[in-house]
Amino acid sequence: MGKSLTLILGGVRSGKSSRAQKMMEEKGGPVLFVATASAGDAEMAERIRVHQLERPAGWATLEASRHVGAAIREQDFKGNILLDCLTLLASNVMMEFPEPVDEQAYTQAMQTETDELLEAYHAHTGEWVIVSNEVGLGVVPAYEMGRYYRDALGRANQQLAAAADRVIFMVAGIPMVVK
Repeated sequence: MGKSLTLILGGVRSGKSSRAQKMMEEKGGPVLFVATASAGDAEMAERIRVHQLERPAGWATLEASRHVGAAIREQDFKGNILLDCLTLLASNVMMEFPEPVDEQAYTQAMQTETDELLEAYHAHTGEWVIVSNEVGLGVVPAYEMGRYYRDALGRANQQLAAAADRVIFMVAGIPMVVK
């Protein structure tokens, strides 16, 4: 087992999570699945349930909606790590701020989350796969919060891509190796 970081980007329902899971299954060995989703409504609860059923039974699971890097380090897990997904982490961070969201404070909070993730990766010996949405390819969001979110997630994706050994962009279930 080597040390590497793979970032998988793509749009909604592009096959990111399936690709990440397949990669980890092919690597073999113990896997810590880091879930950032929170069941805020019935539809999201159903998505989480389906993802849980699709996951291999032997994988360990860590549910962490914030301070994910610190939560991973506390686990002291020996094996591979799959984080799904950075997109929801960015949303969780934003939801902690009262409206109107302070762009500078939100940007700093996301930067801290990203830095903590990379610190956890560098302290770990296994392989990592991080899933995130590419939200910068669509129209400009009509609302400030949407623009703040898009910008902060875009910066986090850039930072992780720069640190990654491999970046994959998913389109309609087809992986395109970017790096």
